[in-house]
Amino acid sequence: MPELDQRVSGLCGETVEQQAYITRFLLDYTAVPLVGGTFLRGVLPTRDAVRIVTGTGDAVAPNALVAYEVPLVDDEDEPVTAPLVLGWTRTLTADGPPHPDASVMGMALVRVDTSVVEPAPPTSSDRVLRVLRTLAWPFTESPPSPPLCGFLLTGQDSMRLYIAVEEADGPVAVDVRLTGALTALLAALPTLVREKERWTTDGTDPHCAHAVDLTTW
Repeated sequence: MPELDQRVSGLCGETVEQQAYITRFLLDYTAVPLVGGTFLRGVLPTRDAVRIVTGTGDAVAPNALVAYEVPLVDDEDEPVTAPLVLGWTRTLTADGPPHPDASVMGMALVRVDTSVVEPAPPTSSDRVLRVLRTLAWPFTESPPSPPLCGFLLTGQDSMRLYIAVEEADGPVAVDVRLTGALTALLAALPTLVREKERWTTDGTDPHCAHAVDLTTW
């Protein structure tokens, strides 16, 4: 199974906006199962798609994860919606072990042909989340800046965030711990991610142009 290394760079504003929208919509499924015992473990941004990473509730090892690559536009070149991405992912996950096309970052990668996959219908949990999101987290005209266009759970106490900043030619991957001075880190993160002296290159991750390690910040 070949390892995929197609580096992402120069994402346009509309692509970043759509990836950020899909990421925001799917966040709850890190805690609410997609189906059975399978949860969302990450959303990886790439040029014309998002890679939806799935696994069990505590899975972080790459060989225990599956990434489904879903194109950002349909057959009529219309942007796909986040509920559709959720429905397709749920159908594929429920169908059992996939037949991967390649691998990326050690994970099995399945490229999804959305024209032949029937999206699963919304569940009762989806409807509950829709009501609660609408009331507690209403849409605003000013999205977060810089936008979060993806993430990956990398350990029991760590995760990688994919942040789109204007100064970079692609997403900046930011590694953070989930404990410690997290409130202070999140407040400072929009500034820290723009400090070019912190940028390094991660040759193992094709989803970012630069990487920043803030696990010891």
